[in-house]
Amino acid sequence: MSARTPPRLLDLAGRHLLRADDLDSSTLESLPTELFPPLFLEAFDGYRTETLKAMVQTWPFVRLPLRALIELPHVGPLQAVLEALDVLLAQKTRSRRCKLRVLDLRNTGQNFWSMWLGASSDGCSSSREAAVAEPRSTTKRPSTPLKVFIDLCLKKRSLDNFLTYFLRWVEQRRSSVHLCCKKLKIVSMPMDSIVKVLSMVQLDCIQEVQVSCTWNLSTLATFAPFLGEMSNLQRLRLSHVHGSAFKKQEHDHVVQITSQLRRLGHLRDLHLESSSFLGGCLDQMLRCLKSPLDSLSITKCWLTESDLTHLSQSPDISQLKSLDLSGVTMTDFRPELLPVLLERVAATLQELDLDVCGITDCQLEAFLPALSRCSQLRFFSLCGNLLSTAVMEKLLRHTAALPCLRQERYPAPQESYRPRGVLPEARLAQLRAQLLEILRDLGKPRIIWIGLCPCPRCGEDVCPHMEPIIYSGPCFCC
Repeated sequence: MSARTPPRLLDLAGRHLLRADDLDSSTLESLPTELFPPLFLEAFDGYRTETLKAMVQTWPFVRLPLRALIELPHVGPLQAVLEALDVLLAQKTRSRRCKLRVLDLRNTGQNFWSMWLGASSDGCSSSREAAVAEPRSTTKRPSTPLKVFIDLCLKKRSLDNFLTYFLRWVEQRRSSVHLCCKKLKIVSMPMDSIVKVLSMVQLDCIQEVQVSCTWNLSTLATFAPFLGEMSNLQRLRLSHVHGSAFKKQEHDHVVQITSQLRRLGHLRDLHLESSSFLGGCLDQMLRCLKSPLDSLSITKCWLTESDLTHLSQSPDISQLKSLDLSGVTMTDFRPELLPVLLERVAATLQELDLDVCGITDCQLEAFLPALSRCSQLRFFSLCGNLLSTAVMEKLLRHTAALPCLRQERYPAPQESYRPRGVLPEARLAQLRAQLLEILRDLGKPRIIWIGLCPCPRCGEDVCPHMEPIIYSGPCFCC
């Protein structure tokens, strides 16, 4: 059959092949390329392991995206695919049809399958086939290892059956299989198990790491050498790392950690949350950075005035697009610190989050001129800070001049609350009317969001339960 065989005949041919008991590689050599994906799906869903093995050994595409097809805990079809790969890896000369170089176990294959399912029912153009399938030729055993892509989420005390089986398979074939992971997330797993998993991964493939479990500094120091090997890491998120850099032993751990971070020349996004060790040693973390950051998030951490000064002086914030300091208490900081920081990032900053920072009227008034120079700012949030109505009005007048600002989230002024921190419905309505009048006076169409602290619906200081105040511009109707 040619590539232009009518789609109805292709479907009939596929059903006939699935009913055949003797489907093997020789039969698949002449199968139209557009029949492979739908036939593979039928075989995978129907647990036709022998058909799967034969199809893997003649797969006409460079990449086989498999993760979207696997229904845990049923891994029988996956085992059949891995057994077929064993045969391929052992062959000196492959089928002239097989082009397989990448097994993809990430959740990224839906477009591939939907495109080829459409191709089998609507017909397949030669350009579509050329986009993902290589020309047929006699193929010798490739010199490069098979690449297996997977996103790892280590969230249990021990590995589940799927990962246990799969990692054992990879471990036994290290010379011929390279395990590539671009996204690594650690939620809960003993360090010895993490080390075992990472020892099988090509660490220079990792681009994003998120650690969301509670570690002490010594645990992070144990993990740090693996971080240092992730030479292409672009995004690092660490949360709930506890310790004090003022203690000698803990300080030594900080030195171990920063010495490895120095090796990350491609790091662009750094997110540190609820990490007590940062207080008093932020300058050490910043000095280890090798290139300017695009995004910096330091949230729910205790920082000193000295830390904020070092942040303002760091050359690595000169190109910052996003800055999040929410939950960093600044009430007792000198008012001139925040203006200096904002002046350093004014040319590039697009997102600024200062929620629940204890910012006072005096501090806000001090940084308003610098804020007015953040001409690229698109998102600004100040929820959870106790500010007066007078200062809120000044803030709205300054931010009205920012041409790119689209999302504004502000706290209800402190005069709105009763002594026990309750904001009555009538007072809230009055506040909304007052703020809307200010927006009308400014004359610029905009939407602002006002957050109550705490939220009467969920009790949180910052939450999504905010009502917008919308000014659409002047009305010119008669």
